[in-house]
Amino acid sequence: MKVPPPTPPLAEAPDELTDTGHLWLLEYVDGASFQFQVQESGLIRFGDENRVFHPDEIPVQYHHTVRHVRERLDREALRNAAENVEDFVFFGTATYRRNIDYDWARLPSFLGSDIWSASDERYLTFDTVENALERLGLDAVNAFERELPARDFDSDSYTIPESAWYDGPAAGVAVRNKRGERAEIRAPGLDPSASEVVEGSAEEVAAKLATDRRFAAVERRLQQRDEAVTVDALADRVFEAIVREQYRPLVQGPASIDMDGLRSAVAARARAYLGYS
Repeated sequence: MKVPPPTPPLAEAPDELTDTGHLWLLEYVDGASFQFQVQESGLIRFGDENRVFHPDEIPVQYHHTVRHVRERLDREALRNAAENVEDFVFFGTATYRRNIDYDWARLPSFLGSDIWSASDERYLTFDTVENALERLGLDAVNAFERELPARDFDSDSYTIPESAWYDGPAAGVAVRNKRGERAEIRAPGLDPSASEVVEGSAEEVAAKLATDRRFAAVERRLQQRDEAVTVDALADRVFEAIVREQYRPLVQGPASIDMDGLRSAVAARARAYLGYS
């Protein structure tokens, strides 16, 4: 699709970034680079910063984000706004557990940060991105400061603010101007879950994490959307939520959890929840 725009550390950015004009200071969320493009057929292509995913080979940590975009994106609104929907590539962050245990119930599974316009051959300004995503049913990354005069920004004394998505400091700050120049400040030494590991068999992990309370919450959401409450519907969504919220603890231990086995164990618990033998 498109290589995302490079974002160097602020110390390596050109002086022009913060010399004149106005700045946007955006929260850097600890997730993974993610992009998508709506095709003329209505299907959506997904990828990360290096590749486009085959529909049957999307890495498991992105499943929750893919479902989120498919369910939330207003494709009709996009068609009404764009002469050619394939002109636009949407960039952002797939939010899943890496170093920070965010408030997953509040944090959107995708936070948009950029839109590439092929017809204009440029990335749109962030205020345009915010407005476009809102109209399309998606969320943009949150801004700490909007239109901050560059003269008022002192990188040497700048303190990274509290995150909007959990009780703790942001993982970093992205600094941008309207000319398209950008850089980022990463929080130093922020790795609170480095030693955390989820251990046990797939069945033991499912018993701990695929609870009746979680199944009940998914069941309510399906009913609100007038969707059938089936074993597959429950199991898929609960499995995706578990992987999203616990990805690094699940995979970083000396014996990482077998994802196929975990999916099967969650499906077995979904059958039990619905009363099937």
